[in-house]
Amino acid sequence: MASEDPTFSESWYRIADQKICLRPGIRVRRQYFRGERWIVLENPLNNQFFRIHPAAYELIARLRPDRTVQEVWEECMEKLPDETPGQEAALRLLSQLYQANLLQYPQATDSAKLFERHQKRRQREIRGKMMSVMFMRFPLLDPDLFLERTLTFMKFVYSKAGFLIWLAVVIAGIKTAMDHSSRLWEEGQSVLAPGNLFLLYSGIIIIKVFHEFGHAYMCRKFGGEVHVMGVMLLIFTPIPYMDATSSWGFRNRWQRCLVGAAGMIVEIFVAALAVFVWANTGDGTVHSLAYNMMFTASVSTLLFNINPLMRFDGYYILSDLLDIPNLHQRARMQLRHIVEFYCFGYVKSFSPAKSAKEAFWLVVFGITSGIYRVVIFGSILLFLADQFLLAGILMTAICIVSWLIVPTIKLIQYMYASPRLERIRIRAVSVSLGFGLGLMALLHYLPLPSHFRAPGVVEAANRIEVVNETAGYLKKLLADPKKPVSEGQALVELEDPHLNWLIEEVQAEIVEVNARRQRAMGADPALLGPLQKRLISVIKKLDRLKKREKDLIIHARMSGVWSAPRIEDRIGSWLPRGTSIGLVVDPALFEFIATVGQDDGATLFAEKETEAEVRLRGQSSEILSIDNILVIPGEQTILPSAALGWRGGGEVAVDLTDPEGITASEPFFEVRGQLLPKDAVAMLHGRSGMIRFDRDPEAILPRIMRKLRQVFQEHYSL
Repeated sequence: MASEDPTFSESWYRIADQKICLRPGIRVRRQYFRGERWIVLENPLNNQFFRIHPAAYELIARLRPDRTVQEVWEECMEKLPDETPGQEAALRLLSQLYQANLLQYPQATDSAKLFERHQKRRQREIRGKMMSVMFMRFPLLDPDLFLERTLTFMKFVYSKAGFLIWLAVVIAGIKTAMDHSSRLWEEGQSVLAPGNLFLLYSGIIIIKVFHEFGHAYMCRKFGGEVHVMGVMLLIFTPIPYMDATSSWGFRNRWQRCLVGAAGMIVEIFVAALAVFVWANTGDGTVHSLAYNMMFTASVSTLLFNINPLMRFDGYYILSDLLDIPNLHQRARMQLRHIVEFYCFGYVKSFSPAKSAKEAFWLVVFGITSGIYRVVIFGSILLFLADQFLLAGILMTAICIVSWLIVPTIKLIQYMYASPRLERIRIRAVSVSLGFGLGLMALLHYLPLPSHFRAPGVVEAANRIEVVNETAGYLKKLLADPKKPVSEGQALVELEDPHLNWLIEEVQAEIVEVNARRQRAMGADPALLGPLQKRLISVIKKLDRLKKREKDLIIHARMSGVWSAPRIEDRIGSWLPRGTSIGLVVDPALFEFIATVGQDDGATLFAEKETEAEVRLRGQSSEILSIDNILVIPGEQTILPSAALGWRGGGEVAVDLTDPEGITASEPFFEVRGQLLPKDAVAMLHGRSGMIRFDRDPEAILPRIMRKLRQVFQEHYSL
């Protein structure tokens, strides 16, 4: 610190004659980061921590009510001249300790100052809650005594045997989920349905209770204390939380990492148990609740807990793994240093990083976490606005104030009042304005490549469906599927024992009628007329039965490739009349039929020329060209193939009440084009893929504005 700040300060006189010291009861612990020793000051009254360098602690530890700050600093300079912080650094350190209520004044007015600092701190906390309106916390009770008394019963859970049981259950749960992946996907489409919201919230509560107790018990196991349990409003959704921040004082970083990961470890275990319940129960409350617990565990873990870009479990784990304390704050300080030093020319600015590697991580984390927060919060706001209009408008207003207006005001105050910019203020303002205007100009005027994708399916332009003209059991295949066949070639043979009996019965009836005609010629000629009519009727019936017998052998009605997926599995099964047995397709000409959403469909109608390329699933590295693209006017709701919808594993949202899964939940435009064949790509009728449409280059800002207008027009008709 001495090397980064000047030895003397113009403001030193403000504290030089003060007699201060650390408050009684402050706990002091040692920690190591990147092989360097640090001192952690813990205030047990409010569970707050303050990490300082050992050289700074040498100064703080010598403070007493009977000695001035000047005397202590001079003593440290005499004994440790190379390590003692300069007056500027010491002034900043004492100010931070003062604001954290870690310092004590011997004057009688100290209690009044303490109350004043407490009030200011409460105001900062309230402002912080407003800035984090989506993640507000409300403490309710102290669970530490309960955790201490029940910790004995939890020792087995955190043992090696407990870990082996956890591992076996999780592996078995993953395998069970993979075996039922299609059912998992299908039920996931209705997770936000109104009738499921109560069970979804119940699943969130159950999972989060186990999650928070996982943190608390692990913290208690290593000697930490947990004095706060309450409710956190996560996007206006009340969920439980526990404050295990006492783990920050642990010397061993792996213990701190385990405390941070304990919630997710328990959450995954409970989710694995829920998989077994879900897979072995039928439709009902228990079945749905188990699924919602699985869904909650996966979504919350991926988006929030394990993600280091949000200040949840993953953030603190990453901070310990990188050995970079206060990662978020120091990343902001590093970005500020880069701007001040390289852009504004403030030569007295120093990086908070101790090495080039640490500086790299701080820059990467600062940029990526900022981008991620904008994306995730923007998505949350759109979701809220879509589901709850008033809540979405309120949240948007609060976020505009806290994320745009307040930072802008602070930036203006910093530019015009910060003493750090006293000699370079004109340059700082000029650079900031130039950067802002330049960025807006680039976003508004710089054209960038633009494209969008849409799902689609391959269809043969010339094809004939193979169906049976008569019912029967599938006896055998007379042609190999997926092989070329010629017109009139036999494909399959059916059999119908009942039809054979009918033919034999009609043939016997013909013999009987002929015999009666012979007798009538000599005995009763008047009967010849009726018998002749009956004979004609029976012969016609036999002809119909013979035709049905002939139709038991199904022939190709055109030349091409016979496609009959899994036809071998249907041998021996009964096929009613009109059953589809496959297709005979012409391999010379294929079309790609895409479903384009309403937002992107308007672009296709506006552009005169449309260029596109197609990639088929399973061979996405191969690009197929497409020609004669036709955008069919008029919205449609029936998908060209069930494979494009959710029920078939596709991306298009479908009406959950449609058992066939081909009715889209929102209208779309159909786009057709002729695929140009490629030897390396198997052109199969019904094969799904993605088409990429290249649009005219467009700047980013007009795209964003158009997207916002489309959202408001779609949801609010504005």
